[in-house]
Amino acid sequence: MSAQVLATSTSPQNATSGNKGRPTASYDPCVWGDHFLSHSSKFMKIDDATTQQEYEQLKEEIKRILNDTNSDHLKKLYLIDAVQRLGVDYHFEREIEDALEKIHHDGVDCSDLYNIALWFRVLRQQGINVPSDVFKKFMNENGKFKADLVNDVPGMLSLYEAAHLALPDEDILDEAIAFTTSNLESISTQVSTQLAEQISRALNRPIRKNLPRLEARHHISLYSKDDRFDSNNGQLLRFAKLDFNLLQAFLRKELSSITEWWKKLDFTAKLPFARDRLVECYFWAMDVYFEPKYSVARIFLTKVLILTSVMDDIYDNYGTYDELQLLTKCIERWNVAVIDQLPEYMKLYYQALLDIYSEMEEEVAKEGRSYVVQHAKESIKRVAKAYLVESKWREEGYVPPLEEYMKNALISSSYPMVATNSYVGMGNVASKEAFEWIFNNPKILMASAIICRLMDDIVTHQFERERGHASSAVECYIKEHGVSREETVKIFRKEIADAWKVINEGCMKPTAFPMPLLTRILNLTRTMDVMYKDDDAYTKSYLLKDTIASLLVDPVIV
Repeated sequence: MSAQVLATSTSPQNATSGNKGRPTASYDPCVWGDHFLSHSSKFMKIDDATTQQEYEQLKEEIKRILNDTNSDHLKKLYLIDAVQRLGVDYHFEREIEDALEKIHHDGVDCSDLYNIALWFRVLRQQGINVPSDVFKKFMNENGKFKADLVNDVPGMLSLYEAAHLALPDEDILDEAIAFTTSNLESISTQVSTQLAEQISRALNRPIRKNLPRLEARHHISLYSKDDRFDSNNGQLLRFAKLDFNLLQAFLRKELSSITEWWKKLDFTAKLPFARDRLVECYFWAMDVYFEPKYSVARIFLTKVLILTSVMDDIYDNYGTYDELQLLTKCIERWNVAVIDQLPEYMKLYYQALLDIYSEMEEEVAKEGRSYVVQHAKESIKRVAKAYLVESKWREEGYVPPLEEYMKNALISSSYPMVATNSYVGMGNVASKEAFEWIFNNPKILMASAIICRLMDDIVTHQFERERGHASSAVECYIKEHGVSREETVKIFRKEIADAWKVINEGCMKPTAFPMPLLTRILNLTRTMDVMYKDDDAYTKSYLLKDTIASLLVDPVIV
């Protein structure tokens, strides 16, 4: 959570006198005010007995269709794609798994680019590693995609989306992305407005990188215009709209409760140098898991995210190096008895940090899973130590070689810590072995951290350099290799693309651990693409306001 701020000379109200006059940071205020303190909303009226009965009947009908073993495989594939993109697949996980295993076993009778690419994407999304060689039939003798494919715009769009499920060393899918991107960009002004919008949206963020709730909100508005849509699919669309609004009401109520907790801490007044981004942190946690069954996990993760954000601002924007050494030692000891060693403003933070983990320990103890919290605490300690290293580099004006920088920065990105903490409230699926695996930074998690760190550094590098922040990956690479910023960014974007392939590979069956655990890492990575692709939308929270409103404020029209 890198800060992009303006230097000022104000001090926290509760800082000790020795802290006065230090440089600090001034952020844009929270854009939401007290909006989410109340969870009442204009659509709560749909939550009545009649609507609930219709909702359950629709769910059972969709389940029946998915279980129909006599239906055409291609039509079933269309249905599953729609169910997933409409955001209701979490109700039908077993049915979808069984149907796709059967489709994979039997095959699909199709030869056109659109349907083959759809088959490839949907099966790979399920972790079924179908071969990319299926696209060779669309290539010429020179290993290039045939020129006449440009006349098949839906087919090119389908191929483009499929190619983002690439694994390492799949050159054919690299060629597919290059071919489709170039041609879709060139023809976007020659097609209908609706198709041009689809192209623009896909080029900006393909399905694989988009957040499931954002994809659902968008696809609900388009589904009835889909060429594959028929009157029978009206039931699915109706169910998706009801589900979106019911889930939105559930999440708003949850956010209202967390907002009360945040207001009681009063960090906005007591630690004014820190960003007030609770709603954005809830959005982040909601992106990791939106399903109602993960409510405990989501609430805990939101609190971890906002306190990590405050910690980042303490290390980055306010604390002196001596104070930061004290805070790091106290976090390592994790004992309230050492709190008096800290300056007043740090005491507030430290107590809140200890409290949320104590609360979580009480919660998981009911399940006999107290061991999980220890891994979560240790991951926080790692982040604090990594932050301190960066503070030391800043203090000394040291610009490390990229390898040295990245070794520390992958931890200070906070993503390994966030991933570990995301497992805490997930119940028995997050076993002791799973925590040991995630805590030891597996390949898929490090790929996610690479994406997080490089995307963050690319968009925040210039401003942070101007305000005297510790060196970023961009600055380290430029100094070490003597290249331009533009060339550095190009190289880093290639690293980001390669890291996505590692994530895709980690999600292919047989997987190291159950898919619900791997999905948390996948969704964390998707969140970076939404928050940091073009700018630091976490710090500049006004950039996220419409996105968050579409999921937590504005209902869909039923």
